[in-house]
Amino acid sequence: MDKIIEEKEIRERYRKLTKKLVEKGISVTTMESCTSGQIASLITDTEGASAVLKGAFVTYSNEAKIMQGVPAETIDKFGVYSKETAVEMAKACRKSFGADIGIGITGTFGNADPNNADSVPGEVYFALDFSEGTKVFEKKLLKQENRFAYKLAIAEEVVCEIEKIIE
Repeated sequence: MDKIIEEKEIRERYRKLTKKLVEKGISVTTMESCTSGQIASLITDTEGASAVLKGAFVTYSNEAKIMQGVPAETIDKFGVYSKETAVEMAKACRKSFGADIGIGITGTFGNADPNNADSVPGEVYFALDFSEGTKVFEKKLLKQENRFAYKLAIAEEVVCEIEKIIE
């Protein structure tokens, strides 16, 4: 990721995405860690989002991820900040809510996490689980001004990939 995302721009992209999801009758759900519910929030900023957002989990701690269906073995073997954990997050939330698309996001923003040795600042993983399979992504984010800017930067990456799936 090599640009700074403008909040107005990302909100407009999510407005268009939500309208398209409503139009096509495609439901989504999220299990978010580092983004703390930002993706779900951006989706619900548009009128009618209740027709497509089935629900969302903010699983900031490892324990919360496990409580919502991420196997502890996955976190133990691959680390909480891994493609494998993002995949399990996407699958668990999709299954839990019966949504068409499950979105799982885990990673580290500006500083290392003292509670998890696999923490690499700026490294984020997300996965999209849907009927045709699961896609997983690893993104390296440029240093951002604050945590909100990091959330917007990864939100931009997520919306781009969801748009490809629903076209």
